[in-house]
Amino acid sequence: MDRSIAVPAWRPDRGPYEDRVAVEEPLEIRVNGVPIAVTLRTPGDDEELAAGFVLTEGIARHPADLVGVAPVHDVPADARGNVVNVTVHSAESPDGAARLTGRPAFVTAACGVCGRGTLEAVRRRAEPLPDGPGVIPSVLASLPERLRKSQPTFDETGGLHAAGLFDLQGDLLAAREDVGRHNAVDKLVGWAALGRRLPLKDALLCVSGRAGFEIVLKAWIAGIPALASVSAPSHLAVALAEEANMTLLGFVRDGSFAVYAGRERMAE
Repeated sequence: MDRSIAVPAWRPDRGPYEDRVAVEEPLEIRVNGVPIAVTLRTPGDDEELAAGFVLTEGIARHPADLVGVAPVHDVPADARGNVVNVTVHSAESPDGAARLTGRPAFVTAACGVCGRGTLEAVRRRAEPLPDGPGVIPSVLASLPERLRKSQPTFDETGGLHAAGLFDLQGDLLAAREDVGRHNAVDKLVGWAALGRRLPLKDALLCVSGRAGFEIVLKAWIAGIPALASVSAPSHLAVALAEEANMTLLGFVRDGSFAVYAGRERMAE
């Protein structure tokens, strides 16, 4: 399935022309055959997205609980390619009455912990991260530019978020694009989970959007010690990063940044 598509457009200075826009399609995520959520996403890396979603939403408590991830083909023709099933050992019921009844919850591309019962419930899902490792400020400052080089669909459309995992030297480990910034992070978490790479205790996460509570939560669950955002954090994101013992940076651009939590990780 294509990640971008040509559509007619018009500009006052050039008249009609053809432009490419990001594809946005619904993905139904099932756990052990039961629909639990529908999220709007950019097609591609769907198995990773489903695995990451199941982990970061607390439906699977540990990466080892993931038995398998596969597309579902026995669906109506108009849904083919848009349904993925995750087979999980000891699946937990996610919060929210709609999901407890087995009816799918609708999660928009901009939604992370929408519909969750309480913030305390998600805060209790992980232990604080261990101290360290030390991170080099110049490496952190360089992450957005390095991530930008790994956004082919953004180059075509200008309409996608991106998330990238880097090692402590700033070398790219993996990058994912999506119309939803939470989806992009879930794709990375799924990539790491399916590759048995969790926890990501020696990795840095860079996101192209703002650092909200949900992004910090997903990074915490994946064991990521440092998160860099090109935009601003929210106050809940800062509070959660402090609880998680995570280094949180905002406004990482043009060689500069602001540290909102975890400054003790910054290497001299």
